[in-house]
Amino acid sequence: MGRMPTDQRDLDLVLFGATGFTGGLTADYLAENGPSGLRWALAGRSQAKLEAVRNRLVARHPDLGDLELVVVDAADETELVDVVRRAKVAVTTVGPYQQLGGPLVAACAETGTDYVDLTGEPEFVDVTYVEQHQTAVASGARIVHACGFDSIPHDLGAYFTVKELQATGPVTLRGVVRAAGTASGGTFHSAMGAFSRAKQMSAAAKARRRVQGKPADGRRSRAVAGKPHRDKVLGYWLLPMPTIDPQVVARSGAALPAYGPDFRYSHYAGTKTLRYAAGGMAAVSFVAVAAQVGPARKFLLTRVPQGQGPDEAKRSKSWFTVEFVAESGDRTLRTKVSGGDPGYGETAKMLAESALCLAFDDNPPTAGSVTTAEAMGDNLLTRLSARGITFEVVG
Repeated sequence: MGRMPTDQRDLDLVLFGATGFTGGLTADYLAENGPSGLRWALAGRSQAKLEAVRNRLVARHPDLGDLELVVVDAADETELVDVVRRAKVAVTTVGPYQQLGGPLVAACAETGTDYVDLTGEPEFVDVTYVEQHQTAVASGARIVHACGFDSIPHDLGAYFTVKELQATGPVTLRGVVRAAGTASGGTFHSAMGAFSRAKQMSAAAKARRRVQGKPADGRRSRAVAGKPHRDKVLGYWLLPMPTIDPQVVARSGAALPAYGPDFRYSHYAGTKTLRYAAGGMAAVSFVAVAAQVGPARKFLLTRVPQGQGPDEAKRSKSWFTVEFVAESGDRTLRTKVSGGDPGYGETAKMLAESALCLAFDDNPPTAGSVTTAEAMGDNLLTRLSARGITFEVVG
Protein backbone atom coordinates (compact mmCIF):
# COMPACT_ATOMS: atom_id res chain seq x y z
CA MET A 1 0.00 0.00 0.00
CA GLY A 2 2.89 2.38 0.72
CA ARG A 3 2.98 5.15 3.25
CA MET A 4 0.69 8.14 3.06
CA PRO A 5 2.51 11.29 4.26
CA THR A 6 1.33 12.26 7.73
CA ASP A 7 0.27 15.73 6.61
CA GLN A 8 -2.24 14.07 4.26
CA ARG A 9 -3.92 11.97 6.97
CA ASP A 10 -7.29 13.10 8.21
CA LEU A 11 -6.95 11.67 11.75
CA ASP A 12 -4.31 12.33 14.38
CA LEU A 13 -5.09 9.06 16.12
CA VAL A 14 -7.54 6.19 16.21
CA LEU A 15 -8.28 4.36 19.46
CA PHE A 16 -9.02 0.62 19.44
CA GLY A 17 -10.58 -0.90 22.56
CA ALA A 18 -12.51 2.08 23.93
CA THR A 19 -15.47 -0.18 24.75
CA GLY A 20 -13.32 -1.96 27.39
CA PHE A 21 -12.49 -0.63 30.85
CA THR A 22 -8.96 0.70 30.35
CA GLY A 23 -9.75 1.73 26.79
CA GLY A 24 -12.70 3.69 28.12
CA LEU A 25 -10.45 5.49 30.59
CA THR A 26 -8.08 6.29 27.73
CA ALA A 27 -10.98 7.77 25.77
CA ASP A 28 -11.96 9.81 28.83
CA TYR A 29 -8.42 11.10 29.16
CA LEU A 30 -8.20 12.12 25.52
CA ALA A 31 -11.58 13.85 25.71
CA GLU A 32 -10.45 15.79 28.79
CA ASN A 33 -6.81 16.48 27.94
CA GLY A 34 -6.38 16.19 24.17
CA PRO A 35 -5.30 19.39 22.41
CA SER A 36 -7.87 21.67 20.85
CA GLY A 37 -8.80 20.44 17.42
CA LEU A 38 -7.59 16.88 18.04
CA ARG A 39 -8.78 14.71 15.15
CA TRP A 40 -9.50 11.26 16.51
CA ALA A 41 -11.81 8.31 16.14
CA LEU A 42 -12.98 5.27 18.08
CA ALA A 43 -12.66 1.89 16.38
CA GLY A 44 -14.19 -1.47 17.32
CA ARG A 45 -16.41 -4.34 16.25
CA SER A 46 -19.74 -3.11 17.64
CA GLN A 47 -21.46 0.04 16.41
CA ALA A 48 -23.80 0.00 19.41
CA LYS A 49 -20.98 -0.22 21.95
CA LEU A 50 -19.01 2.49 20.21
CA GLU A 51 -22.06 4.74 20.24
CA ALA A 52 -22.48 4.11 23.96
CA VAL A 53 -18.90 5.27 24.57
CA ARG A 54 -19.40 8.36 22.45
CA ASN A 55 -22.65 9.19 24.26
CA ARG A 56 -20.85 8.95 27.59
CA LEU A 57 -18.11 11.28 26.36
CA VAL A 58 -20.59 13.74 24.90
CA ALA A 59 -22.40 14.02 28.25
CA ARG A 60 -19.28 15.78 29.59
CA HIS A 61 -17.90 17.14 26.32
CA PRO A 62 -20.75 18.20 24.01
CA ASP A 63 -18.28 19.17 21.26
CA LEU A 64 -17.56 15.45 20.70
CA GLY A 65 -20.95 14.77 19.17
CA ASP A 66 -19.33 14.24 15.77
CA LEU A 67 -16.50 12.01 17.07
CA GLU A 68 -16.02 9.46 14.32
CA LEU A 69 -16.86 5.80 14.95
CA VAL A 70 -15.23 3.11 12.82
CA VAL A 71 -16.57 -0.44 12.81
CA VAL A 72 -13.72 -2.81 11.98
CA ASP A 73 -12.77 -6.43 12.61
CA ALA A 74 -9.52 -6.50 14.60
CA ALA A 75 -8.60 -9.80 12.95
CA ASP A 76 -8.98 -8.52 9.39
CA GLU A 77 -5.70 -6.93 8.32
CA THR A 78 -7.16 -5.60 5.07
CA GLU A 79 -9.87 -3.69 6.95
CA LEU A 80 -7.30 -2.47 9.48
CA VAL A 81 -5.02 -1.14 6.73
CA ASP A 82 -7.89 0.98 5.40
CA VAL A 83 -8.45 2.44 8.87
CA VAL A 84 -4.91 3.05 10.12
CA ARG A 85 -3.57 4.55 6.89
CA ARG A 86 -5.87 7.51 7.66
CA ALA A 87 -4.23 8.15 11.06
CA LYS A 88 -0.87 9.31 12.35
CA VAL A 89 -1.07 6.96 15.36
CA ALA A 90 -3.00 3.80 16.19
CA VAL A 91 -3.66 3.28 19.91
CA THR A 92 -4.84 -0.10 21.20
CA THR A 93 -5.90 -1.58 24.51
CA VAL A 94 -7.21 -4.79 22.91
CA GLY A 95 -5.58 -7.84 24.54
CA PRO A 96 -4.37 -10.41 25.17
CA TYR A 97 -2.12 -9.14 22.43
CA GLN A 98 -0.60 -12.52 21.60
CA GLN A 99 -4.06 -13.62 20.49
CA LEU A 100 -5.49 -10.40 19.11
CA GLY A 101 -2.74 -7.87 18.39
CA GLY A 102 -0.76 -9.13 15.40
CA PRO A 103 -2.93 -7.87 12.51
CA LEU A 104 -2.96 -4.29 13.81
CA VAL A 105 0.83 -4.19 14.19
CA ALA A 106 1.18 -5.55 10.65
CA ALA A 107 -1.24 -2.94 9.28
CA CYS A 108 0.67 -0.11 10.98
CA ALA A 109 4.05 -1.40 9.82
CA GLU A 110 2.76 -1.61 6.25
CA THR A 111 1.22 1.87 6.15
CA GLY A 112 3.83 3.82 8.13
CA THR A 113 1.37 4.48 10.96
CA ASP A 114 2.81 4.85 14.44
CA TYR A 115 1.54 2.31 16.97
CA VAL A 116 1.25 2.21 20.79
CA ASP A 117 -0.18 -0.48 23.07
CA LEU A 118 -0.29 -1.69 26.68
CA THR A 119 1.18 -5.13 26.21
CA GLY A 120 3.33 -6.76 28.84
CA GLU A 121 3.66 -9.97 26.82
CA PRO A 122 7.28 -10.69 25.85
CA GLU A 123 6.39 -13.32 23.27
CA PHE A 124 4.11 -10.95 21.39
CA VAL A 125 6.72 -8.20 21.38
CA ASP A 126 9.46 -10.54 20.15
CA VAL A 127 7.31 -12.18 17.47
CA THR A 128 6.17 -8.84 16.08
CA TYR A 129 9.77 -7.62 16.06
CA VAL A 130 10.85 -10.57 13.91
CA GLU A 131 7.84 -10.28 11.61
CA GLN A 132 7.36 -6.51 11.31
CA HIS A 133 10.46 -4.56 12.37
CA GLN A 134 12.06 -4.30 8.93
CA THR A 135 8.72 -3.49 7.30
CA ALA A 136 8.20 -0.70 9.81
CA VAL A 137 11.73 0.62 9.27
CA ALA A 138 11.03 0.80 5.53
CA SER A 139 7.68 2.56 5.99
CA GLY A 140 8.81 4.87 8.79
CA ALA A 141 6.35 3.48 11.36
CA ARG A 142 7.33 3.58 15.02
CA ILE A 143 6.04 0.46 16.76
CA VAL A 144 6.11 1.23 20.49
CA HIS A 145 4.92 -1.53 22.80
CA ALA A 146 4.42 -1.39 26.58
CA CYS A 147 3.18 2.21 26.91
CA GLY A 148 1.41 1.77 30.25
CA PHE A 149 2.57 0.77 33.72
CA ASP A 150 4.37 -1.90 31.73
CA SER A 151 6.83 -0.32 31.06
CA ILE A 152 6.92 3.49 31.06
CA PRO A 153 7.79 4.19 34.74
CA HIS A 154 10.66 1.69 34.49
CA ASP A 155 11.89 2.58 31.00
CA LEU A 156 11.65 6.34 31.37
CA GLY A 157 12.75 6.11 35.00
CA ALA A 158 15.94 4.34 33.93
CA TYR A 159 16.39 6.87 31.12
CA PHE A 160 15.98 9.77 33.56
CA THR A 161 18.43 8.16 36.00
CA VAL A 162 21.26 7.54 33.55
CA LYS A 163 20.90 11.06 32.20
CA GLU A 164 21.27 12.44 35.72
CA LEU A 165 24.17 10.08 36.47
CA GLN A 166 26.17 11.17 33.39
CA ALA A 167 28.52 8.21 33.74
CA THR A 168 31.30 7.50 31.28
CA GLY A 169 32.00 3.97 32.52
CA PRO A 170 29.90 0.86 33.22
CA VAL A 171 26.52 1.40 34.91
CA THR A 172 24.64 -1.00 37.18
CA LEU A 173 21.03 -0.05 37.84
CA ARG A 174 18.24 -1.64 39.83
CA GLY A 175 14.59 -0.62 39.85
CA VAL A 176 12.34 -1.42 42.81
CA VAL A 177 8.56 -1.25 42.42
CA ARG A 178 6.09 -0.65 45.24
CA ALA A 179 2.38 -0.12 44.66
CA ALA A 180 -1.07 -0.13 46.18
CA GLY A 181 -3.73 -0.83 43.60
CA THR A 182 -5.60 -3.45 41.62
CA ALA A 183 -4.07 -5.17 38.61
CA SER A 184 -6.32 -5.01 35.57
CA GLY A 185 -8.09 -8.10 34.26
CA GLY A 186 -6.30 -7.65 30.96
CA THR A 187 -2.93 -7.63 32.71
CA PHE A 188 -3.81 -10.80 34.62
CA HIS A 189 -4.97 -12.60 31.46
CA SER A 190 -1.78 -11.55 29.68
CA ALA A 191 0.36 -12.79 32.59
CA MET A 192 -1.42 -16.14 32.68
CA GLY A 193 -0.95 -16.50 28.95
CA ALA A 194 2.76 -15.77 29.25
CA PHE A 195 3.24 -18.25 32.12
CA SER A 196 1.44 -20.95 30.12
CA ARG A 197 3.67 -20.43 27.05
CA ALA A 198 7.14 -20.54 28.58
CA LYS A 199 8.60 -22.64 25.74
CA GLN A 200 7.10 -20.48 23.02
CA MET A 201 8.26 -17.34 24.82
CA SER A 202 11.82 -18.65 25.03
CA ALA A 203 11.79 -19.60 21.33
CA ALA A 204 10.51 -16.15 20.35
CA ALA A 205 13.25 -14.46 22.39
CA LYS A 206 15.94 -16.56 20.70
CA ALA A 207 14.53 -15.80 17.26
CA ARG A 208 14.61 -12.08 18.03
CA ARG A 209 18.22 -12.22 19.24
CA ARG A 210 19.26 -13.91 16.00
CA VAL A 211 17.59 -11.17 13.94
CA GLN A 212 18.39 -8.17 16.10
CA GLY A 213 22.04 -8.82 16.90
CA LYS A 214 24.14 -6.65 19.23
CA PRO A 215 24.69 -2.87 19.32
CA ALA A 216 26.82 -1.84 16.36
CA ASP A 217 29.04 0.44 18.48
CA GLY A 218 30.26 -2.41 20.69
CA ARG A 219 28.40 -1.33 23.83
CA ARG A 220 26.66 -3.93 26.01
CA SER A 221 23.24 -3.73 27.68
CA ARG A 222 21.73 -6.58 29.65
CA ALA A 223 18.80 -7.43 31.88
CA VAL A 224 20.28 -9.33 34.84
CA ALA A 225 18.07 -11.62 36.90
CA GLY A 226 18.52 -10.85 40.58
CA LYS A 227 17.92 -12.93 43.68
CA PRO A 228 15.68 -12.25 46.68
CA HIS A 229 17.61 -10.21 49.23
CA ARG A 230 17.47 -7.20 51.51
CA ASP A 231 18.55 -3.95 49.89
CA LYS A 232 20.89 -2.07 52.25
CA VAL A 233 20.42 1.22 50.40
CA LEU A 234 16.63 1.25 50.21
CA GLY A 235 15.87 -0.87 53.27
CA TYR A 236 13.41 -3.15 51.43
CA TRP A 237 13.25 -6.87 50.89
CA LEU A 238 13.55 -7.38 47.14
CA LEU A 239 11.72 -9.96 45.05
CA PRO A 240 12.72 -10.36 41.36
CA MET A 241 9.86 -9.38 39.06
CA PRO A 242 9.07 -11.74 36.12
CA THR A 243 7.82 -8.95 33.87
CA ILE A 244 8.70 -7.47 30.50
CA ASP A 245 10.11 -4.31 32.11
CA PRO A 246 13.79 -5.34 32.41
CA GLN A 247 13.83 -6.43 28.78
CA VAL A 248 12.46 -3.05 27.68
CA VAL A 249 14.98 -1.15 29.82
CA ALA A 250 17.86 -3.23 28.44
CA ARG A 251 16.72 -2.51 24.86
CA SER A 252 16.77 1.22 25.58
CA GLY A 253 20.24 0.75 27.02
CA ALA A 254 21.37 -0.95 23.82
CA ALA A 255 19.91 1.81 21.64
CA LEU A 256 21.07 4.92 23.50
CA PRO A 257 24.71 5.87 24.23
CA ALA A 258 23.74 7.69 27.46
CA TYR A 259 23.51 4.30 29.20
CA GLY A 260 27.26 3.86 28.89
CA PRO A 261 29.54 1.21 27.45
CA ASP A 262 28.32 -1.60 29.72
CA PHE A 263 24.82 -1.31 31.21
CA ARG A 264 23.14 -3.84 33.51
CA TYR A 265 19.61 -3.61 34.87
CA SER A 266 17.80 -5.70 37.51
CA HIS A 267 14.12 -5.38 38.39
CA TYR A 268 12.41 -6.07 41.72
CA ALA A 269 9.30 -5.64 43.80
CA GLY A 270 10.09 -4.15 47.20
CA THR A 271 8.43 -4.93 50.55
CA LYS A 272 9.15 -3.63 54.03
CA THR A 273 9.07 -7.04 55.72
CA LEU A 274 10.35 -10.50 54.94
CA ARG A 275 6.85 -11.90 55.51
CA TYR A 276 5.40 -9.90 52.62
CA ALA A 277 8.32 -10.83 50.38
CA ALA A 278 7.75 -14.53 51.12
CA GLY A 279 4.03 -14.12 50.45
CA GLY A 280 4.76 -12.43 47.12
CA MET A 281 7.07 -15.23 46.05
CA ALA A 282 4.44 -17.81 46.97
CA ALA A 283 1.73 -15.97 45.02
CA VAL A 284 3.85 -15.68 41.87
CA SER A 285 4.86 -19.33 42.10
CA PHE A 286 1.23 -20.40 42.51
CA VAL A 287 0.09 -18.45 39.44
CA ALA A 288 3.02 -19.76 37.38
CA VAL A 289 2.22 -23.38 38.29
CA ALA A 290 -1.56 -22.94 37.85
CA ALA A 291 -1.01 -21.48 34.38
CA GLN A 292 0.46 -24.82 33.27
CA VAL A 293 -2.70 -26.73 34.22
CA GLY A 294 -5.61 -26.16 31.85
CA PRO A 295 -8.53 -26.42 34.30
CA ALA A 296 -6.74 -24.33 36.94
CA ARG A 297 -5.84 -21.68 34.38
CA LYS A 298 -9.41 -21.54 33.10
CA PHE A 299 -10.78 -21.22 36.64
CA LEU A 300 -8.46 -18.34 37.55
CA LEU A 301 -9.21 -16.51 34.32
CA THR A 302 -12.94 -16.66 35.01
CA ARG A 303 -12.31 -15.21 38.48
CA VAL A 304 -10.56 -12.14 37.06
CA PRO A 305 -12.60 -11.05 34.03
CA GLN A 306 -11.35 -8.61 31.43
CA GLY A 307 -13.08 -5.32 30.72
CA GLN A 308 -13.89 -4.54 34.36
CA GLY A 309 -12.11 -2.58 37.05
CA PRO A 310 -12.40 -0.67 40.33
CA ASP A 311 -14.51 2.44 40.68
CA GLU A 312 -13.07 5.95 40.77
CA ALA A 313 -13.08 6.14 44.57
CA LYS A 314 -10.92 3.03 44.86
CA ARG A 315 -8.62 4.12 42.06
CA SER A 316 -8.07 7.47 43.76
CA LYS A 317 -6.50 5.70 46.76
CA SER A 318 -4.04 3.72 44.65
CA TRP A 319 -0.41 4.70 44.09
CA PHE A 320 2.94 3.48 42.84
CA THR A 321 6.63 4.23 43.19
CA VAL A 322 9.63 2.90 41.30
CA GLU A 323 12.89 3.63 43.08
CA PHE A 324 16.19 3.36 41.19
CA VAL A 325 19.70 2.90 42.50
CA ALA A 326 22.43 3.55 39.92
CA GLU A 327 26.08 2.74 40.52
CA SER A 328 29.05 3.69 38.37
CA GLY A 329 32.59 3.65 39.70
CA ASP A 330 32.51 5.14 43.20
CA ARG A 331 29.27 7.07 42.60
CA THR A 332 25.75 6.05 43.64
CA LEU A 333 22.62 7.92 42.58
CA ARG A 334 19.04 7.36 43.75
CA THR A 335 15.97 8.50 41.83
CA LYS A 336 12.24 7.85 42.09
CA VAL A 337 9.22 7.78 39.80
CA SER A 338 5.84 8.10 41.50
CA GLY A 339 2.22 8.47 40.56
CA GLY A 340 -1.36 7.46 41.22
CA ASP A 341 -3.39 4.38 40.32
CA PRO A 342 -0.97 2.21 38.31
CA GLY A 343 -3.30 -0.40 36.84
CA TYR A 344 -5.88 1.92 35.31
CA GLY A 345 -5.75 5.71 35.71
CA GLU A 346 -2.04 6.28 35.22
CA THR A 347 -1.85 3.55 32.58
CA ALA A 348 -4.54 5.32 30.52
CA LYS A 349 -2.67 8.60 30.97
CA MET A 350 0.66 7.11 29.90
CA LEU A 351 -0.85 5.45 26.84
CA ALA A 352 -2.70 8.58 25.73
CA GLU A 353 0.28 10.88 26.27
CA SER A 354 2.50 8.45 24.32
CA ALA A 355 0.10 8.64 21.38
CA LEU A 356 -0.08 12.44 21.55
CA CYS A 357 3.70 12.63 21.82
CA LEU A 358 4.16 10.59 18.64
CA ALA A 359 1.48 12.57 16.84
CA PHE A 360 2.61 16.09 17.70
CA ASP A 361 6.12 16.30 19.19
CA ASP A 362 9.49 16.69 17.50
CA ASN A 363 10.90 13.32 18.54
CA PRO A 364 14.25 11.66 17.70
CA PRO A 365 14.36 10.17 14.19
CA THR A 366 13.50 6.50 14.73
CA ALA A 367 11.52 3.77 12.99
CA GLY A 368 10.73 0.12 13.53
CA SER A 369 10.13 -1.55 16.87
CA VAL A 370 11.45 0.94 19.45
CA THR A 371 11.08 1.61 23.17
CA THR A 372 9.42 4.65 24.75
CA ALA A 373 12.82 6.03 25.82
CA GLU A 374 14.25 5.51 22.34
CA ALA A 375 11.25 6.90 20.46
CA MET A 376 10.16 9.77 22.70
CA GLY A 377 12.65 10.26 25.55
CA ASP A 378 12.66 13.82 26.87
CA ASN A 379 9.39 14.77 25.18
CA LEU A 380 7.43 12.05 26.94
CA LEU A 381 9.18 12.82 30.24
CA THR A 382 8.04 16.42 29.90
CA ARG A 383 4.48 15.43 29.06
CA LEU A 384 4.08 12.98 31.95
CA SER A 385 5.73 15.34 34.45
CA ALA A 386 3.24 18.03 33.46
CA ARG A 387 0.41 15.53 34.11
CA GLY A 388 1.41 14.61 37.65
CA ILE A 389 3.84 11.70 37.29
CA THR A 390 6.96 12.66 39.21
CA PHE A 391 10.56 11.93 38.17
CA GLU A 392 13.01 13.10 40.85
CA VAL A 393 16.51 12.69 42.23
CA VAL A 394 16.32 11.64 45.90
CA GLY A 395 19.93 10.98 46.83
